[in-house]
Amino acid sequence: MTSGKHTVAGRRQTDIMDILRISDLRIGFTVHGLAREVVKGVSLRVPAGKTVALVGESGSGKSVISQAIMGLLPRAGAVTGGEILFREPLEPGTVVDIATLPPEGEGIRDLRGGRIGMIFQEPMSSLSPVHTIGNQIEEALLLHRPMPKPQARELIEAMLKRVGFKNPKRAFDHYSFELSGGLRQRAMLAMALICQPALLIADEPTTALDVTIQAQVLDLMRELQAEMGMAILLITHDLGVVANMADEVVVIFHGEIMERGPVEDIFRRPRHPYLKALLNASPHFDMQEGERLVALREARPRPAAAPAPKPAPDAAPLLSVRHLQKTYVTGSRSFFGKGSLSVVKAVDNVSFDIKRGECLGLVGESGCGKTTVSKIIMRAVTANAGEVIFDDGRERVDVLGLKGDALRAFRPRIQMIFQDPVSSLSPRMTVTNILREPLAIHDRGETQGQLDRVRALMQDVGLDTRFLNRYPHSFSGGQRQRIGIARALALDPDLIICDEPVSALDVSVQAQILNLLKDLQAERGLTFLFISHNLAVVNYMADRIAVMANGRIVELAPRHTLFTRPVHPYTKALLRSVPFADLDRKLDFKLVAPGGASDDSHWGEAFRIGSDASALAPVPLGEGHYVLARPNADVRELVS
Repeated sequence: MTSGKHTVAGRRQTDIMDILRISDLRIGFTVHGLAREVVKGVSLRVPAGKTVALVGESGSGKSVISQAIMGLLPRAGAVTGGEILFREPLEPGTVVDIATLPPEGEGIRDLRGGRIGMIFQEPMSSLSPVHTIGNQIEEALLLHRPMPKPQARELIEAMLKRVGFKNPKRAFDHYSFELSGGLRQRAMLAMALICQPALLIADEPTTALDVTIQAQVLDLMRELQAEMGMAILLITHDLGVVANMADEVVVIFHGEIMERGPVEDIFRRPRHPYLKALLNASPHFDMQEGERLVALREARPRPAAAPAPKPAPDAAPLLSVRHLQKTYVTGSRSFFGKGSLSVVKAVDNVSFDIKRGECLGLVGESGCGKTTVSKIIMRAVTANAGEVIFDDGRERVDVLGLKGDALRAFRPRIQMIFQDPVSSLSPRMTVTNILREPLAIHDRGETQGQLDRVRALMQDVGLDTRFLNRYPHSFSGGQRQRIGIARALALDPDLIICDEPVSALDVSVQAQILNLLKDLQAERGLTFLFISHNLAVVNYMADRIAVMANGRIVELAPRHTLFTRPVHPYTKALLRSVPFADLDRKLDFKLVAPGGASDDSHWGEAFRIGSDASALAPVPLGEGHYVLARPNADVRELVS
């Protein structure tokens, strides 16, 4: 295949300027004596100075290929065929076949971290918690470029400044747990780039980040690529990131390449059914009212159910939250009481209603207070002030005033679906025990009745009842999340809090879960508080959306209004930072707020808190649209 041509499936590419060229790569794993091939004849290239995106679902072989390039395959895995050719740009004519290098040999150690850098998906688990950021970067630098420590520190501080640390001298001595997610990812980037590699492998580098931080990290990668002339192999399932970053795209499924070509061809003229399905499975802002996501493969059919009756228009809200406040004291004191303490307002005067049968979206950056609000409603965290009233039409309950048996009797009314389907399910319990546990705790029926209920729950979420005696580890991520949803439904709650329920899932599985939640809402009349930083997902799920920044709700509006006529600068910054899977709507990286969207120094005077937080109040803009601003501000000026 000649360079740059768009092909379906895989023919050999040749280009003398390729930094990396993989030809007919085969990787196998041996588990319990059984051999299985997981990468089946993959060929791809990464040209000098270009970004190539490797796109596919979990389990498609993306990360295994990156591990093979870095010589980091697990003990059970091995390259069984093909080539991984790395061309050293500093030594023209020098080509190394990484596939033939001993896994622990000097050859691969010289390349790994030196000429080939890597950013991992989860920076918290990739950085040591017991060494400072500076020490870890210094170790990588001195391993490949021995030099005096003062000179190394100077280079490291320069790199930390280059990747966006405002005070690099101080950052050098910070530990990873002292940094936000975005800064941890920047520290990983500094470590990967400190030796100025020819090739950077970025494995899902922004999956765990907010859209604003993601945009900043992607912009930083583009700038550093232009400055250093390095090539990037970007591994991701986010097609919005691909459209804004990649020069070429390779689509992989079950270890085989389905389609590859320049980014223009891939998005404008997709050919393979799998690529078309990936594009259709991603939620986007142009979806019509009532339009459903198209999952790549449908889950097990669910029993048909009649839609639940709609509540009366004048019915009282199911949940009313008023003037909620939660503060934390941070800092330290010595034995003699000396030291500095500071008060952080995690939730600051938050008020909203959730109507029966609706889905209220709650969006904002990490640390804005979204999850703290949900924990207060669940009574997992105690509020400093405020009230939460639950009204099901039969009785009004002061949720924060409940104690003892009254609180225990109320808990089934509000349930939660958690972000991580792996850690939220006990690995020591079978699915039967996981789903039966809430029924047993709250004395719902006899043993046989509970088992019947468990089987019905499995059918409700589209899982086979034959799986009931399995343990969570034997399920995929999407199936585990279905088990989490079934557990939340077990006690027939009135309100379900969904805390980032699809952020850990691929777009294909995400489509299944979101469609399932919408179906269950329609059938059971469920009410959702849907917490997410993915605005496209919230746009698909929510009826109304509350936007949260710095512990306060800064804008609240019906879904369509918020996305078409945002008013608050923070909301506008969030929307500007969303990468679209559309080449005609590329992200303008320079429009993203330099200090982060929540930095109110970039906001207009009418929206700034200043020294008097009480100076701001929700200003009505009509049709259920409110924005947090100074009450004396001209509404017409705000809208403009």
